[in-house]
Amino acid sequence: MNETFVRSGPLKELSSYPLWAQRLVQDCESSRQAVVGHPLYARMRDGQLSRQTLRAFLIGGWPVVEQFPLYMSQNLLKTRFGRSPGEDMARRWLMRNIRVELNHADYWLRWAETYGVTLGELKVQLVPAELHALSHWCWHTSASDELALAMAATNYAIEGATGEWSALVCSTDAYERTLPAGSRKDGMRWLKMHARYDDDHPWEALEIICTLCGPQLAVSRCLALCEAICKSYGYMRMFLDHCMALEQAQGDSRRRPMQQAAG
Repeated sequence: MNETFVRSGPLKELSSYPLWAQRLVQDCESSRQAVVGHPLYARMRDGQLSRQTLRAFLIGGWPVVEQFPLYMSQNLLKTRFGRSPGEDMARRWLMRNIRVELNHADYWLRWAETYGVTLGELKVQLVPAELHALSHWCWHTSASDELALAMAATNYAIEGATGEWSALVCSTDAYERTLPAGSRKDGMRWLKMHARYDDDHPWEALEIICTLCGPQLAVSRCLALCEAICKSYGYMRMFLDHCMALEQAQGDSRRRPMQQAAG
């Protein structure tokens, strides 16, 4: 039985966590960077994404946003009060943050509506499989995996990356100015909320994971955590790559008639 981990340093300093957790974060770094540094987000920040690409992004991303409180609810069901300090910490945190997540689907819908996307289109989900893979993975890990693995895949990996890319998009007002003036405030609410508050969430999730796992951890369990986190990043990357391919295809189709006319 592992001893209980108790954080003694600042929440958002990696040195406050066990060595195994520090190595875990480092081992996942390249996969994380492939998501938060994806060129699609830079184009979004600069207001350069086409309407069609943004519609696909918003429709495809809906299931993860709408179901995120359900992923957390599935993890909450894995906890029992008083069984361990880690479960008690997870139980309190999940109960508190499920309430926070409940309004996010409304904010995503407002964002989608600025591009003419209806609730019916979000529900029907007429998008390619590449845009469904992330939500299927989140549901699978939350329903099937142990608490630490599922929280690593969702609350640590996905919330952490989402906070970073949202902050990037909101780092200038270029994207905001592309939205209709009358719906700009509502259209930006989801982005601005995630850019503002999600900075703490992945660190809080990491603290819970470390408390669940203890200060010492077997190599096999570290590898399982790394795989869960990197799968989330991988599915996010698949989503973004597909959106970027759509954007590039639209650019090629616009250039082709011009080239033919010039010829």
